[in-house]
Amino acid sequence: MAQTLSDTGETDTKLKRGITPMLLFFFIVGDTLGAGIYTLVGGMAKDVGGAIWLPLIFALVLALLTAGTYAELITKYPHAGGAARYAERAFNKPYVTFLIGFLMLSSGITTSAALANAFSGEYLGALIDLPKVPVTLVFIALLVAINLRGVRESLMANVGATVIEATGLIIIIIVAAIVLGRGDGDISRVTTFAEGINPITGAFAATITAFFSFLGFEAAANMAEEVKDPSRAYPRALFGALLTAGVIYLLIALGAAGVVPTPELAGSDAPLLSVITASELAFPSWLFGAIALIAIGNGALLFMVMASRATYGLAEAGLLPEIFGRVAPTRRTPWVSILVIGAVTMAMSFVGDVNLLADTTVLLLVLVFISANISVLVLKKDKVEHKHFTAPRIVSIVALVASIALLTQQSMQTWLIALSYMVVGSILFFIARHARKREGTQAEDAEELQDK
Repeated sequence: MAQTLSDTGETDTKLKRGITPMLLFFFIVGDTLGAGIYTLVGGMAKDVGGAIWLPLIFALVLALLTAGTYAELITKYPHAGGAARYAERAFNKPYVTFLIGFLMLSSGITTSAALANAFSGEYLGALIDLPKVPVTLVFIALLVAINLRGVRESLMANVGATVIEATGLIIIIIVAAIVLGRGDGDISRVTTFAEGINPITGAFAATITAFFSFLGFEAAANMAEEVKDPSRAYPRALFGALLTAGVIYLLIALGAAGVVPTPELAGSDAPLLSVITASELAFPSWLFGAIALIAIGNGALLFMVMASRATYGLAEAGLLPEIFGRVAPTRRTPWVSILVIGAVTMAMSFVGDVNLLADTTVLLLVLVFISANISVLVLKKDKVEHKHFTAPRIVSIVALVASIALLTQQSMQTWLIALSYMVVGSILFFIARHARKREGTQAEDAEELQDK
C-alpha cells in the first residue's frame, strides 16, 4: 500500500511518532559527539601543530553543507533508508543502491576497527597494562555478544554512555579553562603550525581526520518515520546539533593545544588524557581513562549495530546472498550478519592504526555524501505535495565540490582499502543476483510442469 503524507511530511507508518524536535536534537548530538574527538586530536596536531581549530572549522563547514542536502532529502522523503534509498529514487539502478548501502556498512566496520584499536591504547593504559592485540580482539568479541543479545540492549547502553562521553568533554573544557586561567600553558600555541608542513596543505590533510568527528548525522535519516512533524523538526535539530558539536570541539581544540605542548599532543593516541595529566589537577587520570573507554566502546557498538543491520537489509532486498538475512529464532537478531561483521572488524583492526582507519571511514562516507549531493540535484524536479526544507542548489553543488576535493587528499593506502571493500561487495552482489535469477528460473520451470 502506498504511503500518504500530510502537509507536515508525516507518513502513514506502523512506527510510533514519539520523537520530538528536542529528542531528535539530543539524538543527533549524541551520535555526533562520538569517540573521534577522544582519539584524533593528536593526529590533527601532527599536520597542523597547535592550530587544531582550523581543520575542525573546515570539517564543520563541510558537514553543514552536506547537512543542507540531507535536510532536504529527509524532509522531502521522510522514510527510513538514508542515502541508499535516495540513490534508488534518483537513479533506479540496483547496483548503485547496493554500492551506497555497502559503503555505509563498510564505514561501520572500519570505524569499529579504528575504535577497537583506540580502546586498547593509552586510555586503557591509565587503568591497567595489557597487551593490545588480545584486548582489541576481546573488545570486539564483547561488542558482538551485546549485538547478538538484541538492539534494545544496545540502545539502552548507548543512552548512558552518551551522557558519560559528553561529561568527559565538558571536564576537558573546564580543566583547560582552569589551567589557562591561572596563567599556565601557552595559548599562543593555537596559532603555531607544524614545522616543515605548509599550513594550507596540513590543514586540508587534517580536515580528513577532523571530519571523522562530525560523522553520524547520516544515521538520523533512519529515524524519519518516528519523528513528529519531520519537515520542521529535522532542519532545526540537524543544524543545531552540528553547531553545538562544533562549538564543543573548538573549545576542546583550543584547550588541548593551549595546555599540552604540541609535540606531546601529536605523539599521543590518548590526547585528552594528556590534558588531564598536564593540568596537574587532582582529577584522577584513571577516572578520565574510564570515561574515554566508555565513549570509545559506545561508538564502536553503535557502528557495529548499524553495519550488521545494513548487511541484513541488503540481504532482505536481494542485494546480498540470502544467508546474511538469517535471524536467530529466540533473540530475533540477524546473527549471521552480526558474526560476519564481527569477524571482518577483527581482521580490519590489523590493517592500520587509528588515524588510517579513521581516514578510510571518511573516504567511504564522503563517497556516500557525493551520492546524496548528486541525488538531491537530480530529484529537484521531483515535486511532492507536502512542505519540506529546500536547500539552494549552490549548497549541494559546493558540498559536492568540497567532497571531491577531500577525496584528493586521501592516501593511496586508504584508497586501496576502500577499493578492496568495493571489489568484495561487488562479488557478493553478483553472487546474490545470480542466485535470485536461478531461483526465479526454477520457480518458472516448476510452474510449467504443474501446468502440463
